[in-house]
Amino acid sequence: MFSAILSFLGGSAFRMIWGEISHWLTARQEHAQEIERMRLQGELDAAAHARNLEAIKVQADLGVKTIQVQAEADMGRIDAEGFYAAAREAMKPTGVWLVDLWNGIVRPLCATIAIALWVLALKRAGWTMGAWDMELVSGVLGFFFADRSLGRRGK
Repeated sequence: MFSAILSFLGGSAFRMIWGEISHWLTARQEHAQEIERMRLQGELDAAAHARNLEAIKVQADLGVKTIQVQAEADMGRIDAEGFYAAAREAMKPTGVWLVDLWNGIVRPLCATIAIALWVLALKRAGWTMGAWDMELVSGVLGFFFADRSLGRRGK
């Protein structure tokens, strides 16, 4: 009889008890793994959220910068258009011949006087050009030739 009870406990009952204990251990391990997976997923989601917030911030900053650059470009364009309009208006004949003559002769007359004074100073120096004279000549030539060539290209 004792051997029958031992056989019963050693067979079916022991397997049942071991099965329940094994099931409980497996469930506990799976539960711990699920908790760890959820913790890691939460960390990944938090990191992704932080990256998304940073990307949104960068995009907003770039949008503000784009608006600032566009505003500066518009202001520059408006300034240039105003300057060109004023220059066109200044060059229009007034209809009064003395005023038109004066407007047409002021710049050439000033340039002629400046050149005459410079040539007189060169003559007194024995026709030798110093560093200041060379800088003056290169600046004047650069202004006239660059201004005209860029003006022809519409710049």
